[in-house]
Amino acid sequence: MHWLKVYELPMASRTARGKPIINLLPLEKEEVINAILPVSEFNDEQFVFMVTSSGTCKKTSLTNFARPRKGGIIAIELRDGDKLVGVEITSGEHDIMLFSANGKSIRFKESDVRAVGRTAIGVRGIKLTDDEVVSLIVAEQDSPILTATEKGYGKRTALDEYRSQARGGSGVISIKTSDRNGKVVGAIQVTDEDEMMLISNKGTLVRARAVDVSIIGRNTQGVTLINIAKGEKLVSVAKIAETEEEDAEGEEQASEE
Repeated sequence: MHWLKVYELPMASRTARGKPIINLLPLEKEEVINAILPVSEFNDEQFVFMVTSSGTCKKTSLTNFARPRKGGIIAIELRDGDKLVGVEITSGEHDIMLFSANGKSIRFKESDVRAVGRTAIGVRGIKLTDDEVVSLIVAEQDSPILTATEKGYGKRTALDEYRSQARGGSGVISIKTSDRNGKVVGAIQVTDEDEMMLISNKGTLVRARAVDVSIIGRNTQGVTLINIAKGEKLVSVAKIAETEEEDAEGEEQASEE
C-alpha cells in the first residue's frame, strides 16, 4: 500500500496520456495499482476491506495504515498466483458482495469477517472452481446491482434477489456467461440517478445512464450496454462520481422549480 497527496497528481485533460505512476510512487518490478481510495482521516471506526481473485477476504482497521512509509507497506499477504482485485473502506456493518468472472456471486454480512492485522492472509469469501473474483461491492443501500460482461452485455438486478448467506459458500448465479455474453468484467451498485463509464480494451469510453439498463432477474443474459467491434472487449465498468459542480447545479435547478 502506498500514500499519495492528491495535489501531487498532475492536472490534465481527458485525452491526455498522463504521467507514469512509477514517477509518482516507488513501485517494485511488476507491481501494479489495483485500487485507489480517497482518505481524509484515519479513524478506528472504519476498516479497509479487501478481496483477492481467489475469493479470499480480509478486513483491517483503517488506523493500521495511518503512518506512511517511503516504500509503502504490506496491506495483505498474497499466495502464489493470487492478486488483489477489490478494496473498499467500510464501517463494519454492511453486507459484502463478491462477483466472479463466470457469473457467480455471493452476499454475506461484513461482520462474518473479523478484523485482522496487515500481514494476515484473510479468510475465504466465496468457494470457486476454475473461476476468479472480479468485483467487490459493499452494499450500502437497496439499489440494484449492475453486472457487465466482456462482449458488451449487462443488466440491473434488484438487490433482494441476492439473498444473504454464510461466508465461504459457492454463491448463486448473477448473470449467464454464455458465448453471447462472455465473462463478467465487473459489477457495481447503482441508482436511477447514476451514470457509468464503460471502457473497452481498445480505449473506447462510453458514458451511459444506469436507468436506461433494464432491471431483470439474476439467471438471465441481459441487454446490450455497448456495441463491441470485432476483436474488441469490454474490460471495465465504473460508476461516475458526482462532482461538486453537478451537486450545485442540481440544487440550483431544484430551487428554480
